[in-house]
Amino acid sequence: MDAAGASCSSVDAVARELLMATLEELSQEQLKRFRHKLRDAPLDGRSIPWGRLERSDAVDLVDKLIEFYEPVPAVEMTRQVLKRSDIRDVASRLKQQQLQKLGPTSVLLSVSAFKKKYREHVLRQHAKVKERNARSVKINKRFTKLLIAPGTGAVEDELLGPLGEPEPERARRSDTHTFNRLFRGNDEESSQPLTVVLQGPAGIGKTMAAKKILYDWAAGKLYHSQVDFAFFMPCGELLERPGKRSLADLVLDQCPDRAWPVKRILAQPNRLLFILDGADELPTLPSSEATPCKDPLEATSGLRVLSGLLSQELLPGARLLVTTRHAATGRLQGRLCSPQCAEIRGFSDKDKKKYFFKFFRDERKAERAYRFVKENETLFALCFVPFVCWIVCTVLQQQLELGRDLSRTSKTTTSVYLLFITSMLKSAGTNGPRVQGELRTLCRLAREGILDHHKAQFSEEDLEKLKLRGSQVQTIFLNKKEIPGVLKTEVTYQFIDQSFQEFLAALSYLLEAERTPGTPAGGVQKLLNSDAELRGHLALTTRFLFGLLNTEGLRDIGNHFGCVVPDHVKKDTLRWVQGQSHPKGPPVGAKKTAELEDIEDAEEEEEEEEDLNFGLELLYCLYETQEEDFVRQALSSLPEIVLERVRLTRMDLEVLNYCVQCCPDGQALRLVSCGLVAAKEKKKKKKSLVKRLKGSVTGTNLVLSLYSSQSTKKQPPVSLLRPLCETMTTPKCHLSVLILSHCRLPDAVCRDLSEALKVAPALRELGLLQSRLTNTGLRLLCEGLAWPKCQVKTLRMQLPDLQEVINYLVIVLQQSPVLTTLDLSGCQLPGVIVEPLCAALKHPKCSLKTLSLTSVELSENSLRDLQAVKTSKPDLSIIYSK
Repeated sequence: MDAAGASCSSVDAVARELLMATLEELSQEQLKRFRHKLRDAPLDGRSIPWGRLERSDAVDLVDKLIEFYEPVPAVEMTRQVLKRSDIRDVASRLKQQQLQKLGPTSVLLSVSAFKKKYREHVLRQHAKVKERNARSVKINKRFTKLLIAPGTGAVEDELLGPLGEPEPERARRSDTHTFNRLFRGNDEESSQPLTVVLQGPAGIGKTMAAKKILYDWAAGKLYHSQVDFAFFMPCGELLERPGKRSLADLVLDQCPDRAWPVKRILAQPNRLLFILDGADELPTLPSSEATPCKDPLEATSGLRVLSGLLSQELLPGARLLVTTRHAATGRLQGRLCSPQCAEIRGFSDKDKKKYFFKFFRDERKAERAYRFVKENETLFALCFVPFVCWIVCTVLQQQLELGRDLSRTSKTTTSVYLLFITSMLKSAGTNGPRVQGELRTLCRLAREGILDHHKAQFSEEDLEKLKLRGSQVQTIFLNKKEIPGVLKTEVTYQFIDQSFQEFLAALSYLLEAERTPGTPAGGVQKLLNSDAELRGHLALTTRFLFGLLNTEGLRDIGNHFGCVVPDHVKKDTLRWVQGQSHPKGPPVGAKKTAELEDIEDAEEEEEEEEDLNFGLELLYCLYETQEEDFVRQALSSLPEIVLERVRLTRMDLEVLNYCVQCCPDGQALRLVSCGLVAAKEKKKKKKSLVKRLKGSVTGTNLVLSLYSSQSTKKQPPVSLLRPLCETMTTPKCHLSVLILSHCRLPDAVCRDLSEALKVAPALRELGLLQSRLTNTGLRLLCEGLAWPKCQVKTLRMQLPDLQEVINYLVIVLQQSPVLTTLDLSGCQLPGVIVEPLCAALKHPKCSLKTLSLTSVELSENSLRDLQAVKTSKPDLSIIYSK
């Protein structure tokens, strides 16, 4: 056990020595009076039963005092009882030794007094937060409300919901009311969750939200009647601390001093809140760490302590607030006990403006900066991520101070980060070979940290070895942090943001690529071929790598960092994407050992979750390049884009839309069990009823006028799929196949898709498989399919109740000039459906050439009807199971 870990036990030992010395000083008469007074001296409503005191000597009394009250409070209790026993000289000497050896806080008695002191301490410690440029600002002035919505754990409920179109989910702004709702059940009947997961992408504001929750709790605004003590646990920092520590030690680290009664604080876990920030940094437990810690006093690794808290095996009953990135949510599920998820979605448009005015302080500059960004549609959209918003504000502030404007459009997160680096270097006057060399070294430090179990804390020795300590790049891009220790203050450095470290790690591969000519981009290939890691903590680094391969980005790297990135880096990256279409597995004929099979079974569930995320992550990588030719070549070897069990956000749809826009001929898109219902921001109702009713038609983002109409009625709502539907109608979009499987399709989606079907020049096949539609949705889709200019030749339908569909389907068969294949495989086809279907097939205008009815049970009458159709139309091929 190290010095910090041993400090808790050393304080207890000092308290025990004081008690023993004091009680051994008493005469038998004084000891008797002390025992009598002690039984009538409750602490926090408890006192030692007389039966355990009556015949106790000094040694027994010390043991019972410590067992009942804990060492430090036992000393204060002994002093108070000595005074009431009229043994004042001994009480006076004990007080002097108590103050000298245990400190002034040891005179506090009740937990309620400690609660008050602790809240005051938290308010002082967390009143200010350090910005990423190390400037300290008051948390109440800097914190801007974020949108928080029910998390991805609710997707299944959405898919299996009623057929009627529901009210879109509400995304609430993160005020005190919203934070208070986190630990409530989803409805009145459900029990209150003990674990809440706040999830979201990098830079979205999870840590700031967690710190604001801690601060508001200390201010008495949150969980006032539920939580006595709240502790902030930065997971990455705890994992990197050397030595062993117990949970009690970690708690004492956050108290004003280490003489506090930690055992009594932890004795009521149902009154505790632990905020575990950055749980995505927790690695999978190795065999030596496989058992989570269960004893709050056991000195062990930070990983076991955090794993014990997450699984509720350590202090069961305590509340947990866990922040994590989306990619790690599935991996954490096995460790968490019945979690309730909430998703941080960043700034609303209204809150983006608030952030600008808080950042600039000068109203004139804030208005000018905000107006510029608002006019840049892509850049304004990216500002929903608080860290991106901070970067944009920082760059604009520098350029405004120099009398300049933002000179170019930034379309991706990568371009914003690159612009930030170049702007910071320019403003510091740090153009030159020496600084360029320092930056390369800093990028290498970032990469080594990312690859080394996501190391984020670096010591002074780490910087000294690389000759970065005191350098200009250290001042600009690293934050210094001092952690008080028992023997000395520990100084560490970390990048201004975790996502920024991942960006520099990606940049390192390009800055060092020219140093290894003749080799196939070894570092880049190693990164890309870590498939499992790509779906985990290397995902953002990989995404940044793709963004830096943009032609304009490569030119900027060459200009600002004095190097030329070899062509093979981009070619090898493209080759890697094209290789993702080939199945990966053991060589043909290879035999698996029993041990290998056991490992595969253990990892199957985790891999399934990662596989589901991989398709979308690959699209994000392609989107970052913003090069249509690159994306088209990449997708040429991936004939089918598959997204499965994803609650599609607006940003997801933006990424998907861009990739579809660049897709090659014959491209297919399959959406399986995907959520297509937009979350809507919950707004406060301050307007009058008339104005609110008027605003519901013209004032919200989800109820915009999309189609020209002669009617003055309420305009149809926008669907999440509208941008994709619009892209499908453009001449350069070559999407040929669209399959919607196990999705609920609201009427708004069907309306937009119907409009696309009417004119999409390349779409040749539509599949509606086990998807939920209303009658209105079916009518709209069939209207689009029957449109004279609709180019869909193949229609695949597998719906729960075809009886509602048949009337619309008959119209399509009689009116569509191009529909040649109808696949109803796997459907239920009673006679009442087959009869009108056969009548439509005989219609003179029906152009159908193939009818597929595999895996369909048909009655004798139905088979006769189909044979009659075959006789009248010999060119029609009817495929069915005999």
